[in-house]
Amino acid sequence: MRVAIFETEERERDACNRLQPEHAVTFICDPLNERSVAGHSNAEIVSPFVNSDLSAGVLEQLPCLKLIATRSTGYDHIDLSFCAAHGIIVCNVPDYGDSTVAEHTFALLLAVARNLVKAVEQTRHGLFCQSGLRGFELRGKTLGVIGTGRIGRRVIEIANGFGMRVVAFDARPDEGEARRLGFHYSDFNNVLETADIVTLHVPSTPETIGLLSDREFGLIKAGAVLINTARGNIIDIPALVRALTEGRLRAAGLDVLPQEPLIREESAIFRSPLTTEYDLRALVANHVLLRFPNVIVTPHIAYNTDDAVGRIIDVTLENIRAFARGKPQNVVARH
Repeated sequence: MRVAIFETEERERDACNRLQPEHAVTFICDPLNERSVAGHSNAEIVSPFVNSDLSAGVLEQLPCLKLIATRSTGYDHIDLSFCAAHGIIVCNVPDYGDSTVAEHTFALLLAVARNLVKAVEQTRHGLFCQSGLRGFELRGKTLGVIGTGRIGRRVIEIANGFGMRVVAFDARPDEGEARRLGFHYSDFNNVLETADIVTLHVPSTPETIGLLSDREFGLIKAGAVLINTARGNIIDIPALVRALTEGRLRAAGLDVLPQEPLIREESAIFRSPLTTEYDLRALVANHVLLRFPNVIVTPHIAYNTDDAVGRIIDVTLENIRAFARGKPQNVVARH
């Protein structure tokens, strides 16, 4: 089958060459989008990463497409309705990064708690002093975990090692896991009202988009810290800016933001059709966040370790092979 693999690095190319000669593999450095799709209309399988745009306008230019093997757990960059209507199967990598993402959650939290970015910047400029660098310890603090799937549970395990108290919310609570890990569930509002640190570990769905907005920031415990390593659109970014400006939040650590492709290349706004809609307020709010001294933003790297990338490649290759055998696995959408 003809396979087009987008957003590839050298390591991924070496590994994905294992698909040959059974499949004809093409590697493309760029994300899949309205520009890069040209020349790949005969692809039967595409494998994108999270920076690709698999909206209807792009997918309709791939008339031979049968499988999308995304190299990610999330699939909100893919138009599932279009895929279902056109018989395109979508597979993902469901559990490559539990520890990787959970550890980055605490990397952000510790960096915020101990003012690490400011401390490093000061010393690099020759200012070897402690002024303005007093932080807080994690032991005894209440961690509010929104979403207790694989990543959320791994976060709780790490929090236990720090001696934190954990309260969690999940639409489908698992009381067995709560007993095993020593935390308790509460309703969403109560988690916001009682947690010293709120960390998000839910997928992007119609129910979770804008999960934290002005109402929720009004409930959140004064002086709390917010961590997001899930999806950018779970937070209403203008509302987050208001919460920080008003002092409701002490700080935030973010690995994800909405409209990340536009942050990387804002000129894309002017290359898109006039019918394309962008939330320009959110885009401006993203840039405002980057200037807040009490906000740390990393460029969607929570997944990015040698260990996790190796697992992503291995599962993606097996997803493609399973589909070719007529037994697709890790399916998130089918016709």
